[in-house]
Formats: sequence, structure tokens, C-alpha cells
Amino acid sequence: MDFSRYENLRTLVRTNFSEQTQRLVDEALEYAETKLGALTRYDGSPLIGHGVAVAEIVISEVGLGRNSTLSSILHDVVRIAHKELPAEEFLALTADIRARFGEQVVGITMGLSNISELKLKVAKEQADNFRDLIVSYSEDPRVILIKLADRLEVMRSLEMFPREKWRKKSWESMNLYAQIAHKLGLYSIKSELEDIALKYLEPKDYEHIVTKLEESADERRAFIARFLVPIEQRLNRLGIHYHIKSRTKSIFSIWNKMQKQHVPFEGVYDIFAIRIIIDCPPESEKQLCWTAYSVVTDFYTPNPNRMRDWISIPKSNGYESLHTTVSAEGRWVEVQIRTERMDEVAERGIAAHWRYKGVGQGAQTSEMWLSRLRELMEDTTHSLAQRFDAKPASGEIFVFTPNGDLRKLPEGATLLDFAFDIHTSLGSTCVGGRVNNRAAAIREPLHNGDIVEIQTQKNQTPKSDWLSFVVTSKARNKIKSFLREEQAKHTRMGREELERKLKNWKMAISIDEAVAYLARHFKLRLGSEIYGLIATQKLDLGTVKELLTRHLSGEAAEERRAAAAEIERQKAAMHNAAPRETSSQDALVIDDDISKIQYKLAKCCNPIKGDEVFGFITINSGITIHRTDCPNAKRMRENYPYRVVEARWRQSAEGAFRVSIRIVAADTTGMANHITEVIIRDLKLNIRSINFAAAGNGCIAGTVAVEVPGAGVVDTLIHQILRIKGVQRAYRIN
Repeated sequence: MDFSRYENLRTLVRTNFSEQTQRLVDEALEYAETKLGALTRYDGSPLIGHGVAVAEIVISEVGLGRNSTLSSILHDVVRIAHKELPAEEFLALTADIRARFGEQVVGITMGLSNISELKLKVAKEQADNFRDLIVSYSEDPRVILIKLADRLEVMRSLEMFPREKWRKKSWESMNLYAQIAHKLGLYSIKSELEDIALKYLEPKDYEHIVTKLEESADERRAFIARFLVPIEQRLNRLGIHYHIKSRTKSIFSIWNKMQKQHVPFEGVYDIFAIRIIIDCPPESEKQLCWTAYSVVTDFYTPNPNRMRDWISIPKSNGYESLHTTVSAEGRWVEVQIRTERMDEVAERGIAAHWRYKGVGQGAQTSEMWLSRLRELMEDTTHSLAQRFDAKPASGEIFVFTPNGDLRKLPEGATLLDFAFDIHTSLGSTCVGGRVNNRAAAIREPLHNGDIVEIQTQKNQTPKSDWLSFVVTSKARNKIKSFLREEQAKHTRMGREELERKLKNWKMAISIDEAVAYLARHFKLRLGSEIYGLIATQKLDLGTVKELLTRHLSGEAAEERRAAAAEIERQKAAMHNAAPRETSSQDALVIDDDISKIQYKLAKCCNPIKGDEVFGFITINSGITIHRTDCPNAKRMRENYPYRVVEARWRQSAEGAFRVSIRIVAADTTGMANHITEVIIRDLKLNIRSINFAAAGNGCIAGTVAVEVPGAGVVDTLIHQILRIKGVQRAYRIN
């Protein structure tokens, strides 16, 4: 293989790393050349040139080490394979890279690949979301640093890209990548990304500022020379070793100031800064910086409002410097005072900071700065988790629409929350959708990075049970608002219907008395509920007529007295006999028609058809059905035996019941997929929710809620899950 094309990179590697690293880099170059073959960039040059250029930036401008260099060279190999190869071939490729170059290289290249597949949309309000999302992809913080180097290389080569890509790449660089570089203290990368982006986004403004800087360059140099004469003489007399740089403000910074302050180029007073950089041992740094400060302020008057001391208390990203703005010849001049070490940290961020601190300390120091960088990233991006497939620590998830729009939702948000977040009408008519191109129900919880498509039907309307699973206030408020309107409409319609019928029946009763009696009879709190039942035809008007006729004849009152006496008799009998001794003929028979408000299934133990159950008479909610092994059963039977009613399932009962299965399994790739395939494909059951998280010791643990027709299926379900390779435990929790 001809290595001469890569001599610049190989020289950098020889200068900075060991012979073993040089051999690995050569192997990576050979490997990338083999895999990328004849693939080219937009200008016809080999695609491998991009990875090589990124590696050079990673070493010389970011200051990263061997694994980052190897990952930079190989990242296009993994990215293209991830996009194009079938799963088995892709896994074989990553296994090969792992064997040759190590686990870390695979991890970093996968992180870079994930970010490359993000659909970034050019919209100003999306910038914060995308910055957070890009960082949330990075389990290893080096991914972010290499991605910045990658983007810098792309921007330096942007001329070769098609014109339609210029604006999008430039927008992303200015609003996303430059912001991350700034937060990580990589100021030179930040400035260059912004300047190149401005050149493509606002070419006329960019050229105007460049021209103005060139026109004023000679005058500026002469002024700086005059300004420095007394300072240099005094520093030399004091025996301080130093050198001076004059730094022109970045083109983007000048442009930004002109925009914000609505001033022309001449109105930006701090076009340049003078930097005094002192060469001294660490123990003398503070003293000599303040000495230099006193020298400057001896000759020129400082602006007290523009003094910044980041030496006593450095910035969180490691930046240390003394800044002062002084007056000379009627203009303000910014002076920055720092040491050689501080200057490298300022230009190359936290990597340089730790390399300075830990020369020769090897892997331990590398770990220290990586962990510090991770903390810094968490701090600057609202504590998002480092793993993209985990729930972000901030309690937020980022979800895409099919065309690449990004939505920020609270953790636990469902597909229905997402629909309402986009538009009320979309939420109100939502019947389901697709998550990552897979059919999903409206109550399905969403996860970070899901691509969600909503399906609607014209005749769909919000239901009261939707309130039990939406989590966003927007969705809750819209559903409640609709239900209130519906209730008001039903109340009006029901009242009109009942008024009309009472007139037709010629009954000697006012509508208010009739409704009060019916509400008492059906144990309802509000009369409006009666109107609602009539409007929705859940209460038959024939039944209403019969009940009111009996009420007016006095027959109903007699029946009530007889019923009260019977209840008292049964209570007495229950006091004297064990509840279990009641004959099965007297037991409450439970079938699938639970909507008649006679009884409901208890949430504490979630009984399903086939479970042994009993009824418990509550004060406000009628009868609740509990499993005999319910955690609350013993207390109920001992404290309130007279309120316990025997119950059994009707043999013909049908319906869908929800059971929750707790699963502990080995944390292997695709474990959740295996479990869902067994439940959906093999057993033909519906999954209502699924939630897994790392449980330590190489395991994951979680809960799957499944719809089943009865208890008989649960044993089969658990048995089938336990047969999956890697599943250690599976048991019903309710």
C-alpha cells in the first residue's frame, strides 16, 4: 500500500504517539482503503481523505489520543456499513473492527454513525433541541469532540459540496456545532466554524467585513506597535519571559456585534485584542499574570466594568485568563494576560488542560479528563443522559416527525401526547400510528429518538379513558375541554328528550323530581349524569317510564323497605358464618359486561378471568372484585367480613384483561425484540406497554403489560418467555 498520500497524518502520529500506535494507524488506513475502495467525495477525491483529514484535526487541533485517531480514520467505514449492510453483515464488520482495534473504537464510531443519521432541520427554534440531542447520542464524550473535528473538515471543504447543501451545513455549524465547541472551550474551532458558516450564509456581509479589516490592517498594526512600546520595555526590565499576540476579533463576532447593536463596522470598538502570554513554571503563574496586569494599568487607564478575572476562579470548561479593557489614544483596547499553559487550554479546550496536568500519567489522566468532559457536557445540556437509548436524566425525550421536525416531550409521553403536541385536531382524531415504521397504539410510550407518524379517523373523538395515560398538560387540557363540551351537549339533549317524554306520558311529576329520583335509584351523584345516559342511549326511556310509574304509585318505596330489611338480614348471617361458606349459587357472577357500574376490577391485584376472586362492597364505588391472593385480601376479610361477597366468573365471559409480567434477562442485543416477537407473533397477544432498564451485573429488568383473554393463557405466556435464551426470571406481578 502506498502510504505517501498520508504522510502528513503519519508524521503527526510519529511526533505524538508510540511506534505501536503508528502501526495501528497504518493498519487502520489500509483497512479503510480496502473497505471504502473506489468511493469518492463530491470533487472526485477518495472518500478516505475525509477520515484522514479529520484524524489530523483530532490530533493537532483537539489534542485527542490513539483511539480517537483510529476512530476518525474508520468512521466512514462504519457509517456506510450501518446504512447499507444487512444486520448480520454489519455485526460481523464491527466484530472485525473490535478484534483489530478494540472495543472503544467500535463504540466511538457507532456514536458518530448515529449522529450522522440525524435528520437536522433548518429552523432557529430547533437549535437547542438538536444541540441536546447530538450530545445525548454520545455515550463516550470523545464522540462529540471527533464530530466537531469532522464538521470542521466538512466546512473547510464545503466548496466541493453541491450548492443546495451549503446553507444547511452552514446553519448547523453556526447554531449547533459552534455552540457545543464554545461550551467545551474549543474557541479556535468555534470561531472557525462560525466564520466559514457566515461566509456561505451571508456572503455580502462577510466580504464587507473582510475588506474593512484589510483596509484598516496597516493603521491597526501601527497603533498596536505604539501601544506596546512602554509595556514591552517594563516587562523586559522585570525579566519576565513572554511573547505578545495581537488577535483580530473573528469575522462572525464583528458581524454579530454589528447586527445586535445596529452599528457599522467602524462602530465596533474592540476589533482586536492584545494577548500577553507569559512563559513560567506553574507556581509563578498567578503572581506574574497580576504583575503584567499592573504594568499595563500603569501606562493606560482601565475600564473597571470590563475587568474579568478567570485566573482566581477559572470558567467551568477550564478557561483561565485576565481580561482588562484600557483607554489609549481615544480608543478602547482589550488586553488578555495568561500563561502558555492557559493559552493552549483556551485554544484547545479541556483536552489540553488535562494533557498539561497529566504529562506521563497515561490512562488514568485520560479517564480523569474524559469524566470531567462528561460532567461538563451534562452541565451544559440540561443533564441529558450520555446514552441515547436510555431515558434522558432531564426527564425529557426528543421525538421526530417523519419529515425530520423535532419535538421535545416529557419522559413517559405517549403517541397520543405527541399527536396533541403537533395539533389539537390531530390528537382528537388519533386512532394510532407508527413508531419507527412499526404499528403502535395511541397509549404506547415513546422513547428518545423515535420517528413517529400519526394515523387519524374522521369519526374518532377524545375518550375519558385517554386521561389515564396522557402525560402532557396540553393533551390533558384539550381532552378535558372536549369532554366538558360533550357533557354539556349531552346534558342539554338528554334534558330536552326527557322533558318531551314526560309531556307525552302525561305524568304528574316535574322534571327535577323525576331526575332526582332516577339519580337516587341508579346511585348517581349528579342529575346531569342521568341526562348524559339518556342522550347516549345508555339508559333506555322505556326503563325510565317504568321506574317513574312505580315511583308515583308508591310501589318502589315498598320495595326499598323490603330490600333494606334483606340487607340487614344478610349482614347478620355474614357475621355468624365464614365468608367462604356461602353457596356458589349466591355468589356474584362476573361476566364481560362490567360497564353497568355494578362492580369493577380492583387495580391493586388486577384480577382476570380464571383467577379465584371475591367481591368487596365499598362505600363510594359499588363492589370491587379482588383476587383471593390479593395483598389486601387478609385485611379486608378480617376487618370487614360483612362487606365481603363471594364471586365467580361466568364460564362464557369474554373480554381482554391486562396482566403485567416482570422479566429479568441478560443484557444482550435484541433481547426486547425476542420477547415482543414471542408475545405478538407466537402467542398472537397484544402488548399494551413495555419498559426495560439496565439492572447491573449484565442484566436488564422490566415489565411487559399484555392483553390476555384469561388466566389460563398467563401460564403459557410465562412458560414461552422463560424459553427465550438469556431470560432468567419471568413472573406475573398483577
